[in-house]
Amino acid sequence: MNDEPACSIERSLQILGERWTLLVLREIFAGKDKFAEIQSSLGIATNLLSTRLKLLVETGVLCTQTYQVPGSRPRQSYHLTEAGRDLRIVLLALQQWGDQHRPRPSGPSALRQTRSTGRPVRVALVDEDGHEVPLTDVVARTAVAR
Repeated sequence: MNDEPACSIERSLQILGERWTLLVLREIFAGKDKFAEIQSSLGIATNLLSTRLKLLVETGVLCTQTYQVPGSRPRQSYHLTEAGRDLRIVLLALQQWGDQHRPRPSGPSALRQTRSTGRPVRVALVDEDGHEVPLTDVVARTAVAR
């Protein structure tokens, strides 16, 4: 019998469900790929960061590359895999939700814009033809087991 949960959300949360995990990913998306950079930016305990990074590498969200600063021992830098890059939409959706439902008096800390035009963008659901679908028109149905 397979111990994996049937629910995709539950399986995803086994990897992403701890608060620090998404914050680590936020820092990597921002271009910080070295342990010390991530640790300094977040103020996270080194043992927690080590645990989070190890899980993300083991589950294929991140991969490592060896680098060496002259006079220092070789170290690992952390980079997004395809699975990791696909989490950008999750982080953007969380940011959008926070901006709307947990706004700061001073406004958002970051704006979602296109690279090419600078026009604002928002996270939305689209159908297979690329048309936006209102959340009220979306239903999640149980898939038929194969």
